[in-house]
Amino acid sequence: MNKIVDIEELKEKAKEVRRGILKQVYSAKSGHPGGSLSVADILTVLYWNEMNVNKNDPNWENRDRLVLSKGHCAPALYSVLAEKGFFDKEILTTLRNINSNLQGHPDMNKVPGVDMTTGSLGQGLSSANGMAIAGKLDNKDYRVYCILGDGEIEEGQIWEACMAASKYKLDNLCVIVDNNNLQIDGTVEEVMNIYPIDEKFKSFGFEVITINGHEIPEIINALDKAKKVKGKPTCIIAKTIKGKGVSFMENKPEWHGKAPNEEQFNQAIIEISDK
Repeated sequence: MNKIVDIEELKEKAKEVRRGILKQVYSAKSGHPGGSLSVADILTVLYWNEMNVNKNDPNWENRDRLVLSKGHCAPALYSVLAEKGFFDKEILTTLRNINSNLQGHPDMNKVPGVDMTTGSLGQGLSSANGMAIAGKLDNKDYRVYCILGDGEIEEGQIWEACMAASKYKLDNLCVIVDNNNLQIDGTVEEVMNIYPIDEKFKSFGFEVITINGHEIPEIINALDKAKKVKGKPTCIIAKTIKGKGVSFMENKPEWHGKAPNEEQFNQAIIEISDK
């Protein structure tokens, strides 16, 4: 992996990732921009500063794995993978086309670089556990990263998976909660209050780190700390803003799952580029 350590260069990568997200949902006239934009900085750091992956060998057995459990935010992952060179950036505009490999949820059988097919919320951590257990059994050094939505952790299966991760002492597993505080119907408190998230994960046996999920140095430091934790899994709670980078999308639940029109798209591209 050609690791990028320069913070300003990582910020520029994150801008490009956000532009890719917007191009996808605008072209498809549908999709999930809000949660994709909130997780863009985290994915940028993972793929350019942290994870050991190989675009020329996407299924390399020693690679680090990522499970985007909040699979409806596939535009963020697709944008990163295209920017990393796993596939041609030109096909980003085919998002959700019936003949495209880039469907609304990521498919590991169709998209190079996707480690797990996801989208049925609540199931991704179970898959990540399996990968981490396999790594332990095979004496592999790879790490497994699982990104959860804060609305998603209302699902009971998440907490069953947390118990398993703790039981098997999966210190090669790092869970990241994209805590943007919004889901499709409103705030997470209003829909099904999941706070305090940190105390819940601690009670399930996790090492917990809380950060600003848009501050790249904080993301880097948290991932470094997670690698040093032994004997238990780590959960990074990333405080984020839904729709981050686009003024009229930020903290607006209505942008959970709709596409911008042409005027909105052009404004959003300008705002992201000027940040």
